[in-house]
Amino acid sequence: MADNKSKLTIEDYKSDFTFKKKENGLNIQFNRVAFIFFIFFIIYSIYTIHLIHLGSRKDNSEKVYNIPISKSKLYRADITDINGNYLAKTVKSIDIGLKTSDIINEKKLLLSLNIIFPDKNFDEIKKKIKTKKFFYLEKKISEENYEKIMKLGDKSLIPEERVLRMYPQKNLFSHVLGQIDDDNNGISGLEKSLNDELRKSKKSIKLTLDKDIQFLIRKELIKYQEIFKSKGSAAILMDVNNGNILSLVSLPDFNPNERQYITDVNYINRVTKGTYELGSVFKVFTFANALNEKLIEPETEFLNLPKSLSCYGFPIREYDNKIPSNLTAEQILIRSGNIGSVRIAQKIGAEKFKTFLEKIGVLSQITFDIEEVAPQKNYEFSKCKLATASYGHGIATTILQLAKGYAILSNGGFEINPTLINKNLEKHAKGTRLLNKGVSEQVVSALRKIVSTEEGTAKLANVPNYEIGGKTGTADKVLDGVYSEGKVNTFASIFPTSNPKFVFVVMLDGPQKSKDYYYKYRHRDGGWKGTLFNTAGWTSVEVAGKVIDKIGPILATKYIEIN
Repeated sequence: MADNKSKLTIEDYKSDFTFKKKENGLNIQFNRVAFIFFIFFIIYSIYTIHLIHLGSRKDNSEKVYNIPISKSKLYRADITDINGNYLAKTVKSIDIGLKTSDIINEKKLLLSLNIIFPDKNFDEIKKKIKTKKFFYLEKKISEENYEKIMKLGDKSLIPEERVLRMYPQKNLFSHVLGQIDDDNNGISGLEKSLNDELRKSKKSIKLTLDKDIQFLIRKELIKYQEIFKSKGSAAILMDVNNGNILSLVSLPDFNPNERQYITDVNYINRVTKGTYELGSVFKVFTFANALNEKLIEPETEFLNLPKSLSCYGFPIREYDNKIPSNLTAEQILIRSGNIGSVRIAQKIGAEKFKTFLEKIGVLSQITFDIEEVAPQKNYEFSKCKLATASYGHGIATTILQLAKGYAILSNGGFEINPTLINKNLEKHAKGTRLLNKGVSEQVVSALRKIVSTEEGTAKLANVPNYEIGGKTGTADKVLDGVYSEGKVNTFASIFPTSNPKFVFVVMLDGPQKSKDYYYKYRHRDGGWKGTLFNTAGWTSVEVAGKVIDKIGPILATKYIEIN
């Protein structure tokens, strides 16, 4: 027992397992770990500094490889119609580019891509790999194929986020919306004029336009453009009280999704950019101006009116020799008398007539929401210019300005400014009064008789219960500064005449007579086949009547007329 205890003495235990020896071992192990950690820390620091340096450098990939960089500035707000339907919308997509210098195994890569894109021309892709530093393999890639591309893990395949501008309604609003370029900048229409706002606004921009009404009007214009073989056509529907435009159509139009570079002048916006001599629709302004100056009343008689006049050796004739020589001022307008209109204008005088046309916006430069607006020519009003302008000859303006003028004549005589942007204006807020009280009512009454009476020139637009009033205009078309046999046929209408709400203008550029078109009587059964005359009363009036018949229920303007 004594021997065993001597072998397990505390002194021997301390000798074998001293604290000093253990401490030395720990120090050696700790120093090694610390040294390795320090090396990794240095490497990490160098790598981090390098990354920061690379991040601070200007990216030259766009310059070298022609790779556009996706940036927040590509954002554009959506555009909707008055009911919230999308007219222009921004969506994201991904393009797949191929950076050829980063290809490691070309054969393997092409084999993988052939599985994902079996319909691609890989002979062409091989050529591009040999000749280009960078090219796009697939644009607007599908979500399914994008996932397959990413699973390849090949660093030569570069996904690039794009922002696309989509136009769900295609051609329907092309002249209003316009187009953007490849850098996402607006180059025409609202895309151009609202470019800054569309980039900054976080909310969609709501327009005054109505998709359903626009569709119906465009459909009828296309139909009748084929029937009358017109070169182009246009229509505008506007609220007479606040200038809100519900529809603006110009044909031919285009698909903004295709981003076409259009140089054909036939694709002009005929409502805002085209200027036309519009003919007898100007006689309403002559009549209204004389009423406003208290020079005439609707019942004022003009006796012994000649069948023709001469101005600087040029004859001014009646379009119809059956027009009586004795007419009241209102009858001159209803029967569309040229000579009578000249006589009324002569009472007004050149300067006063010009000032009136400028005041109501027909001959003054108009400010509008899109930039495609024709400059207004400043006419010198001589005695002959006064005479011809009284019936819309030798003086040109736009359909937009014509619509503005008719709106002011029918809304009580108050200033309005046509607009495409919904500003939530008070419906009953009145602008500056431009016409004396009572003038508007007298003008509207005469316009109604042009449509509703046998002597009027717009009987084909007398759609039952819609109280349509309006004036026809048939003008010789000016080509290269010379009058041609071609016609510009216009019908400017307002409805309902008992409480005017809308102005609707239809213009046909170069319509022809149609021997096969069947006109149906509105006041009784039956009709007749074939266009008898190549005038507005037989073309644009017919179109307007058909359109109002279709859009009237949407506008809720149908009334029961009591005679």
